[in-house]
Amino acid sequence: MKKVTPNPPESAALSDTDAPDLNQLSETTERTISTRLRNPTHPSPISHVFTILPDVDTPTLLAHACETLASLNVMTTDLACDLEGSHRNVALAMQQLAVLAELLVNRALDNLDPPDGSSEAHSASHS
Repeated sequence: MKKVTPNPPESAALSDTDAPDLNQLSETTERTISTRLRNPTHPSPISHVFTILPDVDTPTLLAHACETLASLNVMTTDLACDLEGSHRNVALAMQQLAVLAELLVNRALDNLDPPDGSSEAHSASHS
């Protein structure tokens, strides 16, 4: 059986007009960062993309952080399955850091609102 697709498939080369000008991008980034460092009260244009309401309570913030870390755990685990060698090891290390952070956030949530019955045990162990 004859294979029609080349191995590896040929990719269309980017023309010079399609490629981003990295020098210009670097200059723009440096200019934005320099302005922010010189005048910390100057609002960063990027800071308004993702904002958290100032009146959100700590348990809600921690719950969302825990869910985000759980998603990161799943994504890095899936990625590690597709990789080999040192790249797989890096993905697994990232996954382990996500799991560790998730455990820390869960403990913080438990400390804020202990499960039923554990508040007495928790206070007795610290007496």
